[in-house]
Amino acid sequence: MDSPLDVKLSTALGGRTGAAIEKGLGLATVGALLSHYPRRYARRGELTALTQLPIDENVTIVAEVIEVRERPMRAKRGSILEVRITDGKGILTLTFFNQAWRSRELRPGVRGIFAGKVGDYRGTMQLAHPDYELFEADAAADDDTARKWAELPIPIYPATASVASWQLQKAIEVVLDTLPPLADPVPDAVRADRKLMTYSRALELIHRPEKDADWGAARKALRFQEAFVLQAALLQQRGLLRTQEAVARVQKAGGYLERFDAQLPFTRTDDQVTVGTEIAEDIAQTAPMNRLVQGEVGSGKTLVALRAMLAVADSGGQSALLAPTEVLAGQHLRSIVRTLGPDLAASLRPALITGQLPVSDRRKALLAAVSGQARIVVGTHALMSDTVGFYDLGLVVVDEQHRFGVEQREALRRKGAIPPHVLVLTATPIPRTVAMTVFGDLDVSTIAQLPSGRLPIETFVVPLAEKPGWANRVWERLAEELAKGRQGFVVCPAIDSTTPDEEPLEDSGPTRANVTDVLAQVRADPLFAGRRVEALHGRLPSDEKDGLMRAFAAGEIDVLVATTVIEVGVDVPNASTMVILDADRFGVSQLHQLRGRIGRGGVPGICLMVTDAEEDTLARERVEAVASTLDGFELAQKDLELRQEGDVLGSTQSGGRSSLRLLRVAKDGELITEARAVAQGVLTDDPDLAAHPALRTALERRLDETSRDFLAKN
Repeated sequence: MDSPLDVKLSTALGGRTGAAIEKGLGLATVGALLSHYPRRYARRGELTALTQLPIDENVTIVAEVIEVRERPMRAKRGSILEVRITDGKGILTLTFFNQAWRSRELRPGVRGIFAGKVGDYRGTMQLAHPDYELFEADAAADDDTARKWAELPIPIYPATASVASWQLQKAIEVVLDTLPPLADPVPDAVRADRKLMTYSRALELIHRPEKDADWGAARKALRFQEAFVLQAALLQQRGLLRTQEAVARVQKAGGYLERFDAQLPFTRTDDQVTVGTEIAEDIAQTAPMNRLVQGEVGSGKTLVALRAMLAVADSGGQSALLAPTEVLAGQHLRSIVRTLGPDLAASLRPALITGQLPVSDRRKALLAAVSGQARIVVGTHALMSDTVGFYDLGLVVVDEQHRFGVEQREALRRKGAIPPHVLVLTATPIPRTVAMTVFGDLDVSTIAQLPSGRLPIETFVVPLAEKPGWANRVWERLAEELAKGRQGFVVCPAIDSTTPDEEPLEDSGPTRANVTDVLAQVRADPLFAGRRVEALHGRLPSDEKDGLMRAFAAGEIDVLVATTVIEVGVDVPNASTMVILDADRFGVSQLHQLRGRIGRGGVPGICLMVTDAEEDTLARERVEAVASTLDGFELAQKDLELRQEGDVLGSTQSGGRSSLRLLRVAKDGELITEARAVAQGVLTDDPDLAAHPALRTALERRLDETSRDFLAKN
């Protein structure tokens, strides 16, 4: 029997209303609408601070009408109705064209909710043709009832220009009025132990509270339910993967791995040894490995992965390494060949498959992969092509997991006749709560130690808001490093004055630095006379990008002016300096990743983060946080605390809605841990959820909604 939550809104509300809500907010079912929770609650008796309204944003406010006047339009026939509203301090003007009849309902003294986009007309804030709903008709006669009416929480929903908050409220009330009791995904005993209300009651009180305690208790119940269902989904997926049959891959005496270890010119760190042992134990099992290895830039994740590939080769199998860009794929191949040495490389025949390969090279690589001659195949998304086949795919290594969707990883997995082992690498340190929420179906290993000999990177904030004269010193410092025979990066957030390299952060100002202008500036500066300065960005053809990186690595280019295309995988030991312009345009993790491109050789690194952001702003705080420490795990936690709540798991996931509704990994770590333990207990006692049909239905619905692709854009 279908759940009431799966009923289409077009059925529950009528075709027109259902279509409007689906088009405006992407909500198609009763369950989706009811999980579109209020973002805050207002009261009829309180007013919104009008002095804090952001220009060019849609707002929903509670205010009182203080003045109404009509005036003729100068150039055309008709009139303009101007309605001034206030919160007692600020004033906002509502403007209506040729709608004088609204003066009959918008009278001085009337209060209501007003919604629209804030504009600025000749220095005065206004809403043009706003939607509104007035309170006056509901006022009760006696004082006590009137007070309760004034204090009744009014849910304010995330809305759009086409669907106002109160329209959503009315639609939700229609649905709630006809909604039968719902089966609860959280077992009764679990709910009773935590003193949580039922699912049906929680939905009623989060949308129609009579007092603040109502919606507070409802959010508590729904937040736990969300954590519980999410963790159960991840644990169930993990269990399903472990029921599959894989081929055990074991190191062979005198084989590739033993020969490789014997020629290593350095001693592996303790973390590399520990993680290597975990992987070796995993791939020696007949259940497929699904492991995430997280570690700092330069901590040795690729070495750990290469040793796993050699163990697979010892058993006769092949490995596929999936890289996010052609530049990185090419660099991985060259690095693997160099690290293996000529004898091992000749035996293993590593091959490269990318979309930009010449036809003859691609044909050779495809033949080497499908015949099994190439024991290691490195590539980009091209590896998922139908034309790519393997003889015996035993291991899939995904580098920089956040650049790929789950579907892409699974497409590569399916190229094995028998499920291959999977190793996921990320250089973005992940706080524990995020790891549990996002990678809860994977085992997680961490490489925190850096190899001995790595020199620290000095990081300085260049605060142009207070010290504009320091701008010249930035270029002098770069020139000084070049004079020592070293190289440098200059990173910009945009390619040119019109095209940002990526979406700007919400709280940042206009982009100033771009590759096109900065390249011209550096080339014209006498400090860099005689120096070769080149540009690298995502719009260049792949072969040109690869050629530039090779020339930079070979020391033929002194300064590379680039976008974040260098964030991942560029390894130039002689690069000692990085200048990051408009550093406030980047996130904490991104700044840390960029900084990791320098100080990779025997020379100390210096990173100059140039920003116009004012003191005590979130943008400035991000930059200063990165400058204060080289510990990526500490920064990852700081990043989690600084981000707005919707950013942690990405904002455009599987249909556009964030996969989390009320749960916040930045502050709900304890709850997530508790929910995971409870979910583990339920699944251990009842793996098929025969005794928990409501949980089984909730899991099916959640997997349908999110496709489990939590990190599509993070």
